[in-house]
Amino acid sequence: MAPTDETAQVDQQTSPFGTTPPTPPPGMDAAAQGGRMPRWLPRAMVLALTLIAVFQLGSWAFHQLIGLLINILIAFFLALAIEPAVSWMASYGMRRGMATFLVFFGLLIVTAGFVALLGSMLAGQIIKMVEGFPAYLDSVINWINSTFHTDLRRVDVQDSLVHSDWLRKYVQNSATGVLDVSAQVLGGLFKLLTITLFSFYFAADGPRLRRALCSVLPPARQAEVLRAWEIAVDKTGGYLYSRGLMALISGIAHYILLESLGVPYAPVLAVWVGLVSQFIPTIGTYLAGALPMLIAFTVDPWYALWVLVFVVIYQQFENYVLQPKLTSKTVDIHPAVAFGSVIAGTALLGAVGALIAIPAVATLQAFLGAYVKRYDVTDDPRVHGRRIRRSSPFRERLRGLFGR
Repeated sequence: MAPTDETAQVDQQTSPFGTTPPTPPPGMDAAAQGGRMPRWLPRAMVLALTLIAVFQLGSWAFHQLIGLLINILIAFFLALAIEPAVSWMASYGMRRGMATFLVFFGLLIVTAGFVALLGSMLAGQIIKMVEGFPAYLDSVINWINSTFHTDLRRVDVQDSLVHSDWLRKYVQNSATGVLDVSAQVLGGLFKLLTITLFSFYFAADGPRLRRALCSVLPPARQAEVLRAWEIAVDKTGGYLYSRGLMALISGIAHYILLESLGVPYAPVLAVWVGLVSQFIPTIGTYLAGALPMLIAFTVDPWYALWVLVFVVIYQQFENYVLQPKLTSKTVDIHPAVAFGSVIAGTALLGAVGALIAIPAVATLQAFLGAYVKRYDVTDDPRVHGRRIRRSSPFRERLRGLFGR
């Protein structure tokens, strides 16, 4: 009996094990395989979600620790700045911990003395201004009465000031802002303590820190790290020491001017101008000159003008004569590069970035300078800014016409 088509189809579908697998409809094999999820897709999804979670966690931790990282960066540059003094004392047999303590103790004494003198000066000036306020008010009232033909009295002005709404609101806002100011002061003291502790450890344990860093690097990389560290110490220390020398010269020059004009607290004002003008880049000179101008104005308004003229002239002398000679061997960078680095540092880290931008750029420039191959410059007039004169056809025709 010949097999029918149905029995032949059943025989073809029967497997050796006695089971009959389902037969997909014709033309659906590729579609069924394309609809199946690849084996690598779940693992890729898990890996992608894990990377996103790790990135979010790292970003959150970085934003939470940004203040601590900035304090550590300031402490590191401060440790680099005092490293030459600590190493010099350690070379005479003194322990690095004691040498670092003596350096910080000297800085603390100088800073405390300056703050005390400046505070006493400001307190004295405030008391003087408060005591002389009635006389100033009388002079202003007399000028207004004589000029505008009014009849003002000091008692009426004082009563209107005392009972005014803006004074009451100002007192209320000041009372509510006392806690905020106190919190800011405590936060500033805590940051100062953190920077001091980290910089002390960086300076006292500098050799141990370098050994720990080099222990995880191959010998070739160790030499590069040590060289970069040495360049950073030289540039940072040289920058701060050159700034200190310029602050001393600026303070002496301004002291001579203020003393000759008879401005009170001339020594303290000179120290203020010297420090602020040198350690606050770009606008430090003009910011430092504002306080002497204000004190000089209380003595004589013309004295304030003389102080302003002297500040502007001295700024030009310092930029074009004094600073290039003092920083040519320590921080040899172009003024435009220095200005751009200060702007970039301010945009990134604020006042801290403005302060450490110049030594950081000088360190990077000195380190990368060893890997840049330089060639002899060709003797071309264009190198010296002179253009090459080339004869044009029109000029040749003129010469032929006039016989030249």
